[in-house]
Amino acid sequence: MSAPNDIILYNYAFSPYGKRISAYLALRGIDYALCEQPFTMPRPDLDLLPVRYRRIPILAIGRDIYLDTRLILRALESLPNVASPRLGAMKPQDVFVEKLLERYMIEGPVFAQAAGLVPVDVAQNTTFVRDRQGMLGRNWSKEELDEGRGDCLTYIRNLFELFETSILADGREWILGSEGPKLADIEGIFMLDFVSGMELPEDLISAKTFPRTFAWLDRYRAAVDQAKTSGREPTTLDGQAAADHIHRSEFGLAKVSVAGDDPTGLREGIDVEVFTADWVTEHKDHGRLVGLASDEVTIAVKSKENVEIRIHAPRTGFKIKEI
Repeated sequence: MSAPNDIILYNYAFSPYGKRISAYLALRGIDYALCEQPFTMPRPDLDLLPVRYRRIPILAIGRDIYLDTRLILRALESLPNVASPRLGAMKPQDVFVEKLLERYMIEGPVFAQAAGLVPVDVAQNTTFVRDRQGMLGRNWSKEELDEGRGDCLTYIRNLFELFETSILADGREWILGSEGPKLADIEGIFMLDFVSGMELPEDLISAKTFPRTFAWLDRYRAAVDQAKTSGREPTTLDGQAAADHIHRSEFGLAKVSVAGDDPTGLREGIDVEVFTADWVTEHKDHGRLVGLASDEVTIAVKSKENVEIRIHAPRTGFKIKEI
């Protein structure tokens, strides 16, 4: 079985980051294949590629593998063979809003604060604690979560208030005043969608306290559900079928080169390792440097079948080290 558009999404259903990619694919009407992944390590499907990066989601377009949802969305926005319009902003002022939302929601403290509201019974699962130990600087004990809950609730309440009293205050339905959800809505809403599914005090964070923001959430969820219902279900591939498809595919149309003036001084063709800069830094992808731009690094790696694939990662939040 093949992957529509040569796109394979490695994901698990309740990943808040994975949901923003599946929402984009549905809203834009892009057919793809899904390779379901376990919530915790190990993930042997990724070893078949091979990819050492441990976070989800991961997206393959042909033999190009994209890590991190910021880069995944950029790659999907640039797809040349999709008839449906892009969801990204076009006007400079709208691009600015969209990019600010992306950077704050991904690179800011939002996820760390939202994760502090995970129900204690979930966080006390032995497999979860072992797998996520050290994530976001937490040990995930009941005492730690209880102690930090008040601060996390305050932060998230203020985040809802920000949307309620600023961009949504004029009664608009979507962030950029469009007729339907755009990329800016996905950037702004995916963490609110995640945290609103938790047990939040109704007197602090609810449709009663923030009616405009929760109405926006309802519209967004309805639009995504309608898009998924009206479109085709993603093709389901197991790990071996997904890897086989990637290995026999061509490279995508991404043009990569190593900038000669990069501040790191790294040179094309050297062996490097690429890894996340915050936690689980032991999960490192090793390969030959073939692309280095201000916002993206690309390495070439060989699979066990001696097939070369390219792994792309953003520069922000990742480290590159010559080996």
